[in-house]
Amino acid sequence: TTAMVQITFILFQKRAVRAENSATKLKQENALLQVQLKNYQAENEALRGQSASLATVKQNTDLALQNLLTVITNSRSSIKQLLSGAESLELVADLLKSIDRISEMPENGQ
Repeated sequence: TTAMVQITFILFQKRAVRAENSATKLKQENALLQVQLKNYQAENEALRGQSASLATVKQNTDLALQNLLTVITNSRSSIKQLLSGAESLELVADLLKSIDRISEMPENGQ
């Protein structure tokens, strides 16, 4: 049982590391998307000052902004879920450590 607990613990640790790595990657993507969003907003402002023939470009930029905002919102949600999952895995790992310690304790009377 101790070996199984240790194997399970190692698997949970690996899952937690992968979840944390995914969260880090999503945070980086989120930061990049926020920079892109600011660039699109600046471009959008510049286009507003130009002639009416650019109305289509403005419309496309607004659509791109909305899409970026959606992606940012979704990535934030994913980051929160990954962090929550990593925390849950850490709790399970701690529980498995405790179980392992308890199973290694000598029984009374022996």
